[in-house]
Amino acid sequence: MDKIILTGISVFGHHGCSVEEQEHGQIFKVDVELNLDLSLAGETDNIAETVDYAQVLFIVENIVAGTPRKLIETVAEEIADTLLTRFTLIESLKVVLHKPDAPLSIKYADAAVEIFRGRK
Repeated sequence: MDKIILTGISVFGHHGCSVEEQEHGQIFKVDVELNLDLSLAGETDNIAETVDYAQVLFIVENIVAGTPRKLIETVAEEIADTLLTRFTLIESLKVVLHKPDAPLSIKYADAAVEIFRGRK
């Protein structure tokens, strides 16, 4: 399966269970892997035969910067659902949502969720 891969999408959002996270916010990083057939786009050089990743970036940015959620799982799910609904060429996808700066007393490099979704 062919793929379009976008990594390190950096967006400020207000997601988390604590009041501090909801009020102050933090940077989230998102990786998106879209599985689709890119052969026609490669042959025709026509953007209509692929997924415009500028639009994907816009969607991810709006969701992460949008309505605060308690769980990053919810944010990742909304990204996946929106992309599958908006782009019918996508057969399946992976979303990884990183929350590297959660206000916890134990130091760690990153916390993330990774979800895989496909057409039903």
